[in-house]
Amino acid sequence: MLATGCALAVLAGLAWTLPSAPLRVLREIAPTRVPRGDPAVSVVTLVNTARRRRGRLHVVDVCGSGTVDVDVPDLPARGRRTVTYRLPTDRRGEIAAGPLRLVRADPLGMARRVQPCGGREILLVRPRVHALPMLAVGRARHLEGSVSDTAPSGTVTFRALREYVPGDDLRHIHWRSSARMGTLMTRELVDASRPRTTIVLDVRPEVYGGDGDAFELAVDTTASIAVAAGRRSFPVRVLSTAGPLLETRGGPADAGVLLDRLALVTLQPGGTLTGAFAALRRSRAGGVLVVVTGAADPAELGRVLALRARFDRVVAVRAGTGADAAGSDGGLGVVRAATPEALVAGWHREAAR
Repeated sequence: MLATGCALAVLAGLAWTLPSAPLRVLREIAPTRVPRGDPAVSVVTLVNTARRRRGRLHVVDVCGSGTVDVDVPDLPARGRRTVTYRLPTDRRGEIAAGPLRLVRADPLGMARRVQPCGGREILLVRPRVHALPMLAVGRARHLEGSVSDTAPSGTVTFRALREYVPGDDLRHIHWRSSARMGTLMTRELVDASRPRTTIVLDVRPEVYGGDGDAFELAVDTTASIAVAAGRRSFPVRVLSTAGPLLETRGGPADAGVLLDRLALVTLQPGGTLTGAFAALRRSRAGGVLVVVTGAADPAELGRVLALRARFDRVVAVRAGTGADAAGSDGGLGVVRAATPEALVAGWHREAAR
């Protein structure tokens, strides 16, 4: 009788959990892009597509490398319930939310079934941007901002063709392309005197001594400098010790593109600052060069001084507490940033020089 009772309990548990739950899952992440540390929520709506009421539900949502347990109240027939919870944003990168897993168990705990529901949505955690001023470069000054001493003669240069917009200078219309396209096309010109901002980010794990916060501060520093230039429509070039990352020509959408790319940067062993400096010798010169690193070897960092003749200004930023004990940098001006506040203060001092 005892064996029969246990067998019946198991069969009853299986019968309880066997039918699939007729649910439809709707998910929205707000916002889909967020600076590191800022709040972001997942809004999940469960719709009961059956004609009968469903009891209390327990669901588990996958959020990055962790999970979130959510209890959903009773669902009326053809009804819906919406639950909202925060997503982890303490680290940069892509945070995948979903799929939702519906956990069903019988009252005696004899059987348990996990049913995946819905799809996945991606939250992009960007670097945190600090308000940093642009560094003045060159001896010349322009009413609209900084200019570069190394700009080629004839600073206005052709960039691309685009459709004519009312208000454009009629002298810039490209009539041959307009005849071929069947619509007015105009030349888009850029001012080559706008200084390029070149940033070299050190992504070697050893220079940060296993301090993840120091590397995050280094990426935040890179993002802050790049966004400061991008928002003013200045061209930006970002390299790392592992290779090129991104290059923009200057435009209103540059800030978003830069933040999206830097959100995915990770530590990578190998590579050297010396190799990155060698690549810069083969590229176009001019503008500002900023090297962002941690406790790198001062002798290696000092090799950037050989590039002074190719750039209007060269600055180094040491991120993290370990950079304070890095020693002398051979006459190179360095901003030491153990904290975000120290970064902002040190950069303002450098900008005032």
